[in-house]
Amino acid sequence: MARVCVIGAGAAGLCSARHLLVEPSVAQVDVLEQGAQLGGTWVYTETVGYDDFGLPIHTSMYKSLRTNLPKEIMGFPDFPIPESDKSYLPAKDMLAFLQLYADKHGITQHIKFKHHVQLVIPKQGPSGELWDVTYKNLNNGVSETKEYDYIFVCNGHYNTPFIPNIPGLKKFQGDVLHSHDYRVPEVFTGKRVLVVGAGPSGMDIALEITSVTPRVVLSHHLKEQPKTVFPDNLVQKPDVVRLDGSTAVFQDGSQEEVDVVFLCTGYLYNFPFLHESCDVSVEDNCVEPLYKHLVNINHPSMCFIGVPYYVCAFSMFDLQVRYYVRSMNGTFKLPSSEEMTEHWEEEKKERAARGYTKRQAHMMGPDQERYYASLATEAQTKNLPSVITKIREESSIRFLHNLKNYRQDVYKIIDDDTYEIISNGTREILC
Repeated sequence: MARVCVIGAGAAGLCSARHLLVEPSVAQVDVLEQGAQLGGTWVYTETVGYDDFGLPIHTSMYKSLRTNLPKEIMGFPDFPIPESDKSYLPAKDMLAFLQLYADKHGITQHIKFKHHVQLVIPKQGPSGELWDVTYKNLNNGVSETKEYDYIFVCNGHYNTPFIPNIPGLKKFQGDVLHSHDYRVPEVFTGKRVLVVGAGPSGMDIALEITSVTPRVVLSHHLKEQPKTVFPDNLVQKPDVVRLDGSTAVFQDGSQEEVDVVFLCTGYLYNFPFLHESCDVSVEDNCVEPLYKHLVNINHPSMCFIGVPYYVCAFSMFDLQVRYYVRSMNGTFKLPSSEEMTEHWEEEKKERAARGYTKRQAHMMGPDQERYYASLATEAQTKNLPSVITKIREESSIRFLHNLKNYRQDVYKIIDDDTYEIISNGTREILC
């Protein structure tokens, strides 16, 4: 009977525990959570920097955040988000949903809150590999080490800021801030702000701060120029190539005087608790070697839930967990280490041939349906319905081209392939 350690009580950790708790081959499930409550990145706090225990603040949630995907594709396959008249929800509703999910499946009592994982290290047991996990109880400062058969790494990847190498950034005369530490727009009142990056957060926040700033410069390299009509005090520029004093110089040779450089440049995968003997490396944001972006090839009794991005996250977590649990209970057998390595190397070559960089190793987007199908087929489990990826693609396009109003759209799933959308009072059925 297996003893399993789940690191993190965000959506991925909760989903892992939900399936492990009903698995007959599992005897013990411990969920170790550094924070005082479940929810991971969906927990809002006004505190930035470090918490009372000297640990980095985990969440990157800002006060006004609403989901950038409709709730109809943000639930779990067996536990959808409750019906409401809105498709795009505030963060507090998503947090309440995760609490509902945890309570429904009896997960909460298995979570050790304020438990900081310090070290995960493999060792050889009498009948195979085992894991020693050392964690500190932040309430009393006491550390202890426990032995487990399996490790589920679910610590998320929206908590360690990626700081790009912009020449002159370190000598910039104004303020430099990463979106990880952004909470409210008032911090930018009266300042000329350079926003670097036009992902979901960059676009959202750039629009939000136009209400308090005289000028916002949105620097990005989107292949498709957004059709969103921005306020007059927002201008778009290509990539910033250097900072000279308080002057930003862009790829097209133009210049702007700015008071703040606001980095909406994404995050780094970070697993500080993994001992080097876990044989997992992160280089240029590529976590390897992972079979199917999930299984530690060198130590297959360790898995990583939630590494791929540009996905239907909660549904993908559920499929990944179902896949891995079925490998644990013998429904199917993982390939040999050699076969998994060959698969990973081939995938990297194939993605590189299609123009993906190493930094985009885990980006799915148009590849997500193929990824889901590969997991479901190998594990002989139910795949995710195509309707969720269709809605994701549709809403992503609307986000890009109608940033001000796309959250007023209302979606409804009709069947596994078909959905309807009500936009500006017009109902449209799509498949």
